[in-house]
Amino acid sequence: MSAQQPPDSPVVHHPAAPIGVFDSGIGGLTVAREIMRQLPTESIVYFGDTARVPYGPKSPDTVRRYSHEIAEFLRGEGVKAIVIACNTATAHALPMLRAEQPLPVIGVVEPGARAAVGASRGGTVGVIGTMGTIASGAYERAIRALRHDVAVLGQPCPLFVPFVEEGWLSHEATRLVAHEYLDALRDRSMDTLVLGCTHYPLLKPLIGEVVGRSVRLIDSAEETAAETGRVLVSRGLAAPAGTTPRHRFIASDAPDHFSRMAQRFLGAPLERVETVTLG
Repeated sequence: MSAQQPPDSPVVHHPAAPIGVFDSGIGGLTVAREIMRQLPTESIVYFGDTARVPYGPKSPDTVRRYSHEIAEFLRGEGVKAIVIACNTATAHALPMLRAEQPLPVIGVVEPGARAAVGASRGGTVGVIGTMGTIASGAYERAIRALRHDVAVLGQPCPLFVPFVEEGWLSHEATRLVAHEYLDALRDRSMDTLVLGCTHYPLLKPLIGEVVGRSVRLIDSAEETAAETGRVLVSRGLAAPAGTTPRHRFIASDAPDHFSRMAQRFLGAPLERVETVTLG
């Protein structure tokens, strides 16, 4: 299977074509799961770059290079749209991919920012994510572009990802770390919290317990799936009613580990994980 799309190859813009979804690893499966739930007639080609995970500590140039390679691969697989199901890749590569690709490219930051601005009552929004996402300032820029008077409080939560992958969703250690990360945000009158990493929706019950019921949690996976549906309808690319979806899952390394972890994220085992190495 070729990893590169020849520049003169035709681009498939057909409603029955699949949506391409990519992430640095497995976290983006929360976005894929929401697309399956909200858009049940849509097919998905999911690419998890497990050979090069994590993206968070890597330089913006490196993340852009990886994202370009994956987008070209997905276009070569005939997708009709690309969803960047990775906050770090969205922060660093979304403008580049939109300029390069002749098909819709949707990121996870803008939908989450819009939902946060709509939900915030007092104008103080917290954002949690990886070191790379928070350092990029992508959510703060997106939120302030919509409402300049909003106070945005960023907090990196790097330990949440390994806790989720370990399955420690309600473990006491996870709870203690969550208090360490989130108590200061809660104490600064935050009324809305963006879960700015695709692993974090699995921790939603625990995070909600720590910050309190008065804080509205914004799940970027839910918002991105909804935005994907709106974009497909507006472009005339939504799959026809009654279409039976077909999903493919591709990892750049360790497909067996990807398959085991995917069951936790999707709630069902995968029949097959393909392996494609890029770069």
